[in-house]
Amino acid sequence: MLSPVVAAFRTPDLRKKILFVIGIVILYRLGATIPSPGVDYQAVRQCLDEVSRGDSANIYSLINMFSGGALLQLSVFAIGIMPYITASIIVQLLTVVIPRFEQLRKEGQSGQAKMTQYTRYLTVALALLQSTGIVALADRGQLLQDCSTSQQILNDQSIFGLAIIVLVMTAGACVVMWFGELITERGIGNGMSLLIFAGIAARIPAEGKTILDTRGGLVFGLVCVAALLIVAGVVFIEQGQRRIPVQYAKRMVGRKMYGGSSTYLPLKVNQAGVIPVIFASSLLYLPQLILQLTQGSDQGEQSTWQRYISQYLTDPSSWVYILVYFLMIIFFTYFYVAVTFNPEERADDMKKYGGFIPGIRPGQPTADYLGYVLSRITLPGSIYLGIIAVLPNLFLEIGNSGGVQNLPFGGTAVLIMVGVGLDTMKQVNSQLMQRKYEGFLK
Repeated sequence: MLSPVVAAFRTPDLRKKILFVIGIVILYRLGATIPSPGVDYQAVRQCLDEVSRGDSANIYSLINMFSGGALLQLSVFAIGIMPYITASIIVQLLTVVIPRFEQLRKEGQSGQAKMTQYTRYLTVALALLQSTGIVALADRGQLLQDCSTSQQILNDQSIFGLAIIVLVMTAGACVVMWFGELITERGIGNGMSLLIFAGIAARIPAEGKTILDTRGGLVFGLVCVAALLIVAGVVFIEQGQRRIPVQYAKRMVGRKMYGGSSTYLPLKVNQAGVIPVIFASSLLYLPQLILQLTQGSDQGEQSTWQRYISQYLTDPSSWVYILVYFLMIIFFTYFYVAVTFNPEERADDMKKYGGFIPGIRPGQPTADYLGYVLSRITLPGSIYLGIIAVLPNLFLEIGNSGGVQNLPFGGTAVLIMVGVGLDTMKQVNSQLMQRKYEGFLK
């Protein structure tokens, strides 16, 4: 298992890329620990110790997890990679709605460069909006509500002081986006995914120590065993795919003969990745955000629905919360797969290059067959995503250390870490194969 890593370090070119990635990750984690100007770091640490015994951090747990805990510390990289992820998803979805984006996607490298530029612009706008909201909540003392000194985490609460913090956080999000693009261009693997991986992995030792100190060695050992079983199951499902055989007919181009080969079209069981979990988690945070913003206002007509939200939609251990979360993941899995995978486009590409599925006529019958197979394998994939995502909710009493997403190796964290790890190792192996191909003569 570790032999590709050892071989990669022995290859000078790959070693430089790996060391470059490690250096960028170190800079990223360093920026995640540097507090923004005007933030009392000692007061923030005291508040984090207090809210670890409450649930006020749950509303930001997804963003806080992606940033490696930097959000609630109000550090320079507090916003992290989340604006870029949101912008990328929005731009990808807009390719279905806006014909201009669909045309850019089909133009190849030049069109992809323009879409990347649009994604950067949208990232800056989302980072500015998100940092403004976080700073506004911190200024009102609603960022960490379980903290008795939440009003004291900002030293300078003037308009100029708050604007400086917002600009620093927005600039930090832009720097993180630049780090991710540098890793993708000069390193190995997807830069954004590796930064998320680093942020999640940085929290695991602290969360494990919290469980060990609060629950004891027996519970900690059971959590570790459960973590290994979950990781093994996720690896098994993530590697699962339905391989549809494709045959290419022979054709003459000039004096050369092309085609005549057999291959397959891989359809993964988890075709949507972790995106449906992010969508469902983001929508489930909206009722919590509304409740948090309306607390302290008049309790006349709003008391009934506020009590309902706090009882069912903000408690991660509630069965209503778990059921709504599970159903939303299934819905968004089908939605995202339908947006990103077009059976008719795949069928047209196969027909254009002389490919066909044995027993299926090219054209519309091939598209209908691909849609049929895709709908069948999406169901177990969506159920798998839902089960993995709600596992921390089901075992909240065992591993709760200040938030449902803080459970190590549970939910979104394990999906991202395993997926990124597998993709990175595949790229390392492909790079090694390009540099050392043994062939038939050895």
